[in-house]
This record gives sequence, C-alpha cells and structure tokens, in this order.
Amino acid sequence: MAAVTPDSKHTHALLDEVGRGDRQALDRLLTHSRPNLHEFVEYHFDPRLRSRLDPSDVVQEVQVEVMRRMDDYLRRRPMPFHLWLRKTAYERLLNLRRDHLRACRSLDREVPLPERSSLLMARPLLHGSASPSQKAEDREFAQRVGDAIAELSDRDREILTMRHAEELSYEEIGYLLEIDSAAARKRYGRALIRLQSVLSAHGLMEDRS
Repeated sequence: MAAVTPDSKHTHALLDEVGRGDRQALDRLLTHSRPNLHEFVEYHFDPRLRSRLDPSDVVQEVQVEVMRRMDDYLRRRPMPFHLWLRKTAYERLLNLRRDHLRACRSLDREVPLPERSSLLMARPLLHGSASPSQKAEDREFAQRVGDAIAELSDRDREILTMRHAEELSYEEIGYLLEIDSAAARKRYGRALIRLQSVLSAHGLMEDRS
C-alpha cells in the first residue's frame, strides 16, 4: 500500500469547490466523509464515555470543528483531508477522555471494548486450531478477547486499532499521533508484544500452528 493514501478524486473536486467559496460543497464534503468518520470514532470511542455520550454526538462535534477550521486547512493542506478529519476526531476523543478522567475520583480502566473492535485489534495473533472467522462467531471467545485487551493501556489499544483494524501505514499513524513513522513503528512493536502477552495470559494463543 502507499505510505499515505491520497484523497479520492471526488474529495479533491469538493475541496476545490469549497476553496472557491461554495459552502454547499462543504456540506456535500461532510456528508460524503461522514461514514468513514463515524467508523473511526466507533473504533476509538472510549467505552467509559457511553453513559453520557454517543459516538454520533462526537461525529457531529467534529464536523462543527472541521467547518470552523476549514479555511485554515485549505491554506496549508498539511495532509490529505481524510487524515486531517481523523486527526481532528482523534484530538476530540482525547479531550473527552481527559475530561472524563478528571471528573472521576476512581475509575476502573479495564472496560472491555465492543467485541468487533477487540477481535479486529487482536486479529493477527488469533491463529488457533479454528479459523479466525469461526472464532469471531464465538461470543464467549470474543468476550475473553475483550477482557484481555481491556488490560492494555489506552495508548496501546489506539495504535493497535490504527494498524490492525484500520490498516493504516506507519506514516499515516504518524500524522495522527504527531510522531514520525519510525517512532510509530516502534510504538506499534511494543504494543504488539504487550498484546501477545495478555492474550497468552488469558490462554487465547494456544495451539498456534
């Protein structure tokens, strides 16, 4: 895959129209990008926030922020729009998490992720006697994977999600985390080792052949 996936021709055309002052084109751009943005937010949404917030709320907040900062983006074009959109969402999610942690005196960090997110995050290491697709249908197995992954830090879970679930390159991860690609590769490597450790401790990597 390319180091950084470029925007589609359709996105480029919409950006050009927005740059010429067409505000309706901005509405079309946000509508076009909303499904991918929602998927990104779902992947990275902290389960601890669900008691007071929904991923759709975050998507709406991010799109408002994108509208506010659009002129600056068009002047600088620091990265492809789809990455800038994700970066804006990622920053918003980090702020929400920090606000939540500050508001809570005591907090159990080990909150299981949704089953789909957990299985995607651990997918490269789930090679047992049954196929990954068969295991993905096993709700008990999925719950065990979720419990194991909940023991990882937020930082580890985020980069594993970016690499395994979203299949981003190290260069793209670097844009989102504001680090270079070499640092992203090293951070991923350390997170992968910790993932292997927690999966092994929960007996989820037996019979690998």
